[in-house]
Amino acid sequence: MAQVSSRPRLPRHVRLHFDARREAFAILSPEKVLWPDEISLAILRRCDGRTEAGEIAGALALEYGADLQEVQTDVLAFLQDWSDRMVVRL
Repeated sequence: MAQVSSRPRLPRHVRLHFDARREAFAILSPEKVLWPDEISLAILRRCDGRTEAGEIAGALALEYGADLQEVQTDVLAFLQDWSDRMVVRL
């Protein structure tokens, strides 16, 4: 379960790749290619295994001028969903 103290990271089999032809980032993993939107990408880029989910939410709330509680709820839901897809480790 994603918590504010979780330190999400991309597993070894997952990598973030810039596709120059499409001018977009893709998440590559065995048998999967995902095309994250701007917000998803902003979260995924911060999943370094050192930064807590709460810190990620705080940084995004500042960057986008949004309410911290709303962003935190959204970030935790996103991380849990992508963890269930085995694209993020909590």
